[in-house]
Amino acid sequence: MIRISSQQIFSGGINRLQDLNVNLNQTQEQVSTGKRVNRPSDDPVAAARILKLDQEVGRIETYQRNVGLAENRLQLEESSLSSMTDIIQRVRELTVQAGNGSLSANDRQSISAELKQRLQELASQANTQDSAGSYIFSGFQGESPAFAKNINGDWVYQGDEGQRKLEIDDGVNVAISDHGKDLFVNVPAGEPTFFTEVGPNVQSGARISSGVVLEPERVADASPTDYLVTIEQDASQASGFRYDIRDKNDPAGPVLDTGEYVSGDSIRYQGMQFEISGAADGDEFRVNTSDKQSIFRTVEKLIYGLDNLPKQPEAASITGFDPENGNSLKINDAEFVFDGSEGMDELAAMINGRQDESLVGIEARVEGGEVKLISSSKEISIQAGDMVGATAAL
Repeated sequence: MIRISSQQIFSGGINRLQDLNVNLNQTQEQVSTGKRVNRPSDDPVAAARILKLDQEVGRIETYQRNVGLAENRLQLEESSLSSMTDIIQRVRELTVQAGNGSLSANDRQSISAELKQRLQELASQANTQDSAGSYIFSGFQGESPAFAKNINGDWVYQGDEGQRKLEIDDGVNVAISDHGKDLFVNVPAGEPTFFTEVGPNVQSGARISSGVVLEPERVADASPTDYLVTIEQDASQASGFRYDIRDKNDPAGPVLDTGEYVSGDSIRYQGMQFEISGAADGDEFRVNTSDKQSIFRTVEKLIYGLDNLPKQPEAASITGFDPENGNSLKINDAEFVFDGSEGMDELAAMINGRQDESLVGIEARVEGGEVKLISSSKEISIQAGDMVGATAAL
């Protein structure tokens, strides 16, 4: 027989009351927190499941934030591109307007001034920043503006080709940006073109203009060759300097073209025209042919064309040349008489070999079955006379 003392009875009662109190406190905590498990000891199995669910909820919340961020970035990009589309449409309208041959010099300068303003607006949109101050079109170089002016005053891309992405679900990544090189630089040109650069070692502060294509066919023939233009001292020239043009990939190779260098005067080669200003002995410049052209370079060339229209050469062509004995052709004040044996090549040679004041600065070339006349200094007037089938176009 087991004796139970009064102390044991009292101790048992106290322990029971303490357990009830613990349970009561636990129940009150559950009621106040709204949670059945407030610590792992409450239910180790449930606590483990809750921890796993908390991690899942955290991941979902992260994905939701990423979705919101991606949506905001893409909306910002879409808004910027939409604004640029409107600007480009206005540039197109101005380009059509500039093609009107009846415009005065003041009219052209007015169009040029607005194009410069639109160009600045394009650059501003291309350098759009998000709420964190990151440039959205700079690729991974978000701390730097996507486009900036180089020493020539031309807008050039200075970001990289990175594309930012965000994970919006397990294994699901979406692009939240597009770099400016793909969007604004690598734009297919309607015909071969070129762009110019100051050499990396030029310290004189010299500049080279964006230039203009005078003869697309010759530029197409030159492509994809890139050229190196070097300024050299030359006592035989009135200015004391000359320019030499070589293949950029063969800088020590033969000189392809040379001439007197006068700061700011036009240099023409292979259907391209550009100007170099402020160059010193040994300065080098690059002329790169390309089948792509940035939207900024396109507008810059339009501005160049309007601002430098007086520098652009006159051009004319003679087609259907098949003279008979006694036929004549008059170019400006120079008259040519034929015996019927001449062809296109002979006509071009006669024009280029004629020492006549009215033909100074006029060059004849045979291209595509016609004689093309290029003048850098005067207008061209052609009278086919009694030559049957011969036509002249200015």
